[in-house]
Amino acid sequence: MSIGIIGAGALGSNVARLLAKHGISATIANSRGPESLAGLVAELGPSIKAGTVKEAASADIVLVALRWVDLEKALAGLPDWGNRIVIDGTNPVAFLDPDSPDAKDPNNPLAAYGIKAIDLGGKHSSEVFRRLVPGARVVKAFNHLDVNALPEPTALGAQKVLFYSGDDTGAKTEVRKLLEQTGYFPIDLGGLDIGGPLASLPFGALAAINLVKI
Repeated sequence: MSIGIIGAGALGSNVARLLAKHGISATIANSRGPESLAGLVAELGPSIKAGTVKEAASADIVLVALRWVDLEKALAGLPDWGNRIVIDGTNPVAFLDPDSPDAKDPNNPLAAYGIKAIDLGGKHSSEVFRRLVPGARVVKAFNHLDVNALPEPTALGAQKVLFYSGDDTGAKTEVRKLLEQTGYFPIDLGGLDIGGPLASLPFGALAAINLVKI
């Protein structure tokens, strides 16, 4: 299956590094165009190529690796996803300017980490996300670990765990295969309404939990 990555920030680029490490081909894209990714693809080697957002979005499996505030604009205008698999790698947080009042807000328990939670009006993030990707089979994955640690799927000789969840069995099977190909040990958290909130930053019970299989 072909793989696309929309977003070339910390998450997208580190998943691309993970894929490249295992010789898995993918097309990565950002809002600035393929030319802006020349340095990244040169670093990663021939299995990763730069493309447009529409090219990345046309893959069989597409990872959306965007900041929450950029989601709606970045995904607007893309055609119906035609029952293809979209991996939701997002978290409903805003990144704070260290000099802004929000970064010093004593009522924000996450201010010290440079983020704040985004109020979704009682909805969980994948519930909102799937409305932005009509026709897609959504699987939540790649969102609960430190993105800088993603390229290394082992620790002390043991496999790291990656959680995933979704409502479509076939889509989850393909994502599980991909996680296994990259050396991770996948754990299925069930449907999106259950597993999504469990692994979602910043307040999910399993968010930032770094388990290993021994």
